[in-house]
Amino acid sequence: MSEGEIRGIVVAHGALAANLVEAVRGIAGVEPDALVPISNEGLGRDALCASIREAFGAGRQIVFTDLPSGSAHLAAMLVARESEGVAVVSGVNLPMLLDFVFKRALGLDELVLRVMEKGRNGIHGYRPPTG
Repeated sequence: MSEGEIRGIVVAHGALAANLVEAVRGIAGVEPDALVPISNEGLGRDALCASIREAFGAGRQIVFTDLPSGSAHLAAMLVARESEGVAVVSGVNLPMLLDFVFKRALGLDELVLRVMEKGRNGIHGYRPPTG
């Protein structure tokens, strides 16, 4: 990871975090330090908070969580309150993470807004015509 680049930490239920991170690494070919997965499986609040803290590197971080108000999100918010240069983004998806890994040198506030927009724009629906 280059100095000044933001680290991403994906915290989610079950194997979701690991699977999203694996997909991003396979598509984008980024180094392992760029994006770190954490599962909340079997972890209480304190243990999950400790896992998030342990994943922090030097500098700025974005913690991506799967569900707003879920256990991963609440733990991330608790840890973010203790730390400078940490943001939390909920509703993680693949388009969001792919954009993140290519734009990690941006400012934290700018990057948070950008990945939120990319995540929203990555959601599409289709319903075939009937009858």
